[in-house]
Amino acid sequence: MPLTMPFQSGDLVVVVLLAPRERVWGRLLGLDAAGIAIRGLDLTPWEEVLTLVRTGESDQVALGTRFLPMHRVEAMYLDEPSSGAPSLAHIFQDRTGLDPQAFLATPNSPKPTPPHRRKP
Repeated sequence: MPLTMPFQSGDLVVVVLLAPRERVWGRLLGLDAAGIAIRGLDLTPWEEVLTLVRTGESDQVALGTRFLPMHRVEAMYLDEPSSGAPSLAHIFQDRTGLDPQAFLATPNSPKPTPPHRRKP
């Protein structure tokens, strides 16, 4: 029986990485044999992230779009409640009042500004 992957683009996931050991929480952008594309953040400063977002300083959060090569990936799991513990998304929304999907959305690319023209 073939293995079906429960992961879909847009899902909130936690990725555990090796060398160096890291945990990344974010929105899955893509997954293939080469690696994982994710928009998210390192979980090491989780409490600090929640505080910054809650106080309106989310621009200070190291949120970014990353490619994680598969040779560094130890595990990836869906961000969902487990054994009575809430998901990180639920904690994020409860503590900050923001929708985690909206927070992790890919920013609009900046529009190029036209060059200034000097008046003759």
